[in-house]
Amino acid sequence: MKQSKVWNLTLLVWLPLAAAVVIICGLVYAAVQQNFRLSANDPQVQIAEDISNAIAQGAPAQAIVPANPTTSLSASLSPFVVLYDDSGKPTGGSVALDGQLPNLPSGVFDRVKKSGEDRFTWQPRSGMRFAVVVERFGGHASGFVLAGRSLREIERRENNLLLMCAAAGLLGLLFSFAFAMFLARELEKRLEHKAHGHEEHHEAAASHHHETHAS
Repeated sequence: MKQSKVWNLTLLVWLPLAAAVVIICGLVYAAVQQNFRLSANDPQVQIAEDISNAIAQGAPAQAIVPANPTTSLSASLSPFVVLYDDSGKPTGGSVALDGQLPNLPSGVFDRVKKSGEDRFTWQPRSGMRFAVVVERFGGHASGFVLAGRSLREIERRENNLLLMCAAAGLLGLLFSFAFAMFLARELEKRLEHKAHGHEEHHEAAASHHHETHAS
């Protein structure tokens, strides 16, 4: 019965602590992961805006972006650029996918025509994920510029972050459980001591009453 009380008290103390540990670790992971992912767009935003502004001001697209790709999409971690005409057909770029300039779903261009820009994670093949920014440009020939880079290193950081948060959460749960068990035992000892003191006081009072009545 005593062990059951200690266990119940332990759970009563530990569950709020466990919830706090899980919430804190989850918030830390979410905040840092979002920072990793959102900051992965920063170079592409600058590249896409600079190229779209240059073309809009009259610079020839071929002087900025090569007509023929120079590397494979899966072979480099460097930022890459692809140009598309107003219908969404690729017209030049620094990377190739399966030997050709990569295509994007038409829905991307529809969104960019409305908002002027779109930022998203692009997965053209299984195991290949890229942080890309698509900007619309005007001028003598309107179209779209895509700037992107691989998320491979970012995802490695995210995996390491997940492992660290999980390890910290597990340690937090174990330490909080041990602390809750300690508090529960101490509380049970005090309750027992208090109950024992009340019992002795009651017995002493009853004995005194009996002696007084006998005399």
